[in-house]
Amino acid sequence: MFSGAQISLYPMSDDFVGIILGALVALDPYRADFRIETDDVSTLIVGPPERLFPAMRDLFVAAARSGAHCTFHATVSRGCPGEPDDPICTPLFDAGPAGALPDRIAKAREAVAAAGLTGQDVAAQFSLYPLGPVQHMDEIYGCIDFLKTSGVFDRSKNFCTKLRGDAGPLFATLSEAFLRFGGQQGHVAMDLTVSANSPTKV
Repeated sequence: MFSGAQISLYPMSDDFVGIILGALVALDPYRADFRIETDDVSTLIVGPPERLFPAMRDLFVAAARSGAHCTFHATVSRGCPGEPDDPICTPLFDAGPAGALPDRIAKAREAVAAAGLTGQDVAAQFSLYPLGPVQHMDEIYGCIDFLKTSGVFDRSKNFCTKLRGDAGPLFATLSEAFLRFGGQQGHVAMDLTVSANSPTKV
């Protein structure tokens, strides 16, 4: 299986270079698990699917702690049939979408309840795309049921769901949505935008 994310970080500050370079240090503990490639548009991180969201959380929180308004965009994917299998993407533990939908929802809730707090409030909106032969609307509705009881659900929006709360449980919620819904061997994609320190909180 191939799993990874294309990520871009946008600090709204004259010191955007310093904030970005400082935040990248937060990826150091993950570098042994990931292949990381950066160009002038985005950074690709490829590795175990359950490590993607903790790495993105730590990167974003490090930037947001600057106090500047920061946004973050990611396109996240697992199981893309157009990408080669990569041993670096082998899951480190069983956190995949196996099992009945109610059981997966329960496990997702447990994982979010156990997430530690970071002290950084963030907002996010995302869309989940379970592709392939699975009944995708059943998976999406199951994910929505989970989101509404996650503790960070804000509201449904056109084409996406909005979350708000501490970055710890919020990124854990995103991770569980990505890992537990969709076909076990199928292609699942997520489009994600996160914001912190916005001057126009709504």
